[in-house]
Amino acid sequence: MLRALRLAAPLAALAIGAATLAGCTAPGLILTAAGIATDTSMTWEMVKHVHGKLTEDDPTPCAMLNSVQRALNGRCEFVPGSIRTADIAKSGLQACPLAAATQDARLWRALPELIEKGASVERCARSPLQDLAEIDACPNFQAASPEILKAIVYLADNDPRAVRHDVFRMFSCRSARAVGLDQVLVDWLDRGKLQPGTLSFSPLEALDPDVLVTRFGRELEVAGHSPSAALDHYDGSLPMGFEEALRTSHWAALEWWLYELPQLANLAPPSRGAQMSWVPLQRVLLPGYLANPGAQADTVRFLMAHGANPRSKLPFDQDRNVIAFAAGIKSPMVALLNAPPPPRAAPAPATTLARAATDGSAAGGARLPRDGGSRPVRQAARFDPKSPTNDTTSR
Repeated sequence: MLRALRLAAPLAALAIGAATLAGCTAPGLILTAAGIATDTSMTWEMVKHVHGKLTEDDPTPCAMLNSVQRALNGRCEFVPGSIRTADIAKSGLQACPLAAATQDARLWRALPELIEKGASVERCARSPLQDLAEIDACPNFQAASPEILKAIVYLADNDPRAVRHDVFRMFSCRSARAVGLDQVLVDWLDRGKLQPGTLSFSPLEALDPDVLVTRFGRELEVAGHSPSAALDHYDGSLPMGFEEALRTSHWAALEWWLYELPQLANLAPPSRGAQMSWVPLQRVLLPGYLANPGAQADTVRFLMAHGANPRSKLPFDQDRNVIAFAAGIKSPMVALLNAPPPPRAAPAPATTLARAATDGSAAGGARLPRDGGSRPVRQAARFDPKSPTNDTTSR
């Protein structure tokens, strides 16, 4: 009888504690069953410890988060006006609130209120827009509200660190142009934020291929940005502009690149931290490289028509050329690469060359077109988001 009385108190505590936890979690049910099935003493502290171990990986309930944490947690409901200024200063987040809100499109909902209530971009380790561009090179800006778009423009205008290669590409992509975010780039140019020699990248190289062949691309050249600077190393994770044009088979942009820098037909500089140059003709042979695999033959023809030599040695394997590489991977392009080169055009008479040189000097010393071609024509408008210059691009 006494033994039964001694066991009654611990068992009652176990039953009450486990029943309390059982209302919250499935592990509580397990503890309830364990306590009833075993004839042992288990204190309340032991119950809490075991329950904590069983639930330590479970997400924190939204009710236990502060207002900023709730706003920046995709599984929690966001109530406009709920963010407390004190929680912005001490959010308890690993990243600054603006960075956390910017890099995830689901959390853009909190951006306007965070900025309105004093969230500072200076407290972020780097530009929140850079975080976004590295995660998604062309986010779905069209799904954002006008208030969110204004908040994104605020981040671009008030953080000098936002003037970066990947952010430049992101603001010139198709989705950004559709909602007018490309105006950020125009404002940067007009406000002197794109001075040559002050940037870690070439604006011409960073542009989306669609925009490169618009009036805005020409304005960058007039401002002093030269195509040759695009061959320099840049600080960014997205591919160089020439490679993006090549990957998307963007003929107008490729025409521009190969007119300005004809050496790119045979050898392109390292990019994205790579140490070795690469051969465009070999790169387009790789399965999955082109955004539109059906354009592979046209891309090979285009490059060869602009001077690409299929017998060029590969930088990573000097014992093989492009044709040997194609044969090694059993590419269907072998026959096309191995075709005899087209006959060379007859040289122009000397009088014709003299007249062309005279006309060029009279026009301000413009260079003669290569192979009888003309300089790629640019669009009249700065941007033309509704009528992209090439429908084969991925964005």
